[in-house]
Amino acid sequence: MMRNQTWVTEFILLGFQLSPRMQVLLFGLFSLFYAITLLGNGVILGLIWLDSRLHTPMYFFLSHLAIVDISYASNNVPKMLENFLNKKKTISFVPCIIQTFLYMAFAHTECLILVTMSYDRYVAICHPLHYSVIMSWRVCMVLVTTSWACGSLLALVHVVLILRLPFCGPHEVNHFFCEILSVLRLACADTGLNQLVIFAACVFILVGPLCLVLVSYTRILFAVLRIQSGEGRRKAFSTCSSHLCVVGLFFGCAIVMYMAPKSSHPEEQQKVLFLFYSLFNPMLNPLIYSLRNAEVKGALRRVKWTQRAV
Repeated sequence: MMRNQTWVTEFILLGFQLSPRMQVLLFGLFSLFYAITLLGNGVILGLIWLDSRLHTPMYFFLSHLAIVDISYASNNVPKMLENFLNKKKTISFVPCIIQTFLYMAFAHTECLILVTMSYDRYVAICHPLHYSVIMSWRVCMVLVTTSWACGSLLALVHVVLILRLPFCGPHEVNHFFCEILSVLRLACADTGLNQLVIFAACVFILVGPLCLVLVSYTRILFAVLRIQSGEGRRKAFSTCSSHLCVVGLFFGCAIVMYMAPKSSHPEEQQKVLFLFYSLFNPMLNPLIYSLRNAEVKGALRRVKWTQRAV
């Protein structure tokens, strides 16, 4: 009997409980948003690759943020779109666990990359004379590699702890993808250790990094206010405000989802928040950086002129 309890072949993703007509409408709308996400982040990657003026630490980190956003959206959104059109909204056990692992790995990695980006801006504005020494390419590679490695290892810990649990019916995940908390609700064993590790991870990967970002930008603010040149002050504010918008969207959603008290209708509200987190955040990031960053807009113009000349 224990063997029947522990081995689960598939889960059912309940997704959004809507009428068939509304699901078809959302399929078209979210497909458009997903295409914009891929296109926007792809353009950012292409510009950084093609324009030598963007071969700097700041845009090196931005390119990895774009890669994470593409990967993050591609992990969650296609299955959601497929389920909008399918009556049988199932996902096998192994793909479900893989989806959970990738979701956690990309989310953790994005947190850490955003911290490295804030550190890069802090060094650029507060220690401009030592910037090229402090933010050498070797340091940048170490920071990015550490972000990816820590994000993946922490996600692996969550998955290993999930795999030790037995699962018994019903096998209905009340979400549009295999989100870790929704999967844990299906376990027929004590999940206290899992919840404790998730809370500790939130402190380590959300609260800690957010505090570092806030400290960095507090010091940046004082440094910017001391800049005598109006043009220099405007450029610094423009670059930093783009990053702060992205940080606010990402950390704000994550803290509400995992650390805020649950509301009277937690699951439906959580789905909307995760939708923003999985689809809208990756879509908005390249728009924020392109619309508020003169260097990105300049690179786009130069690439367009080069293409016309050819």
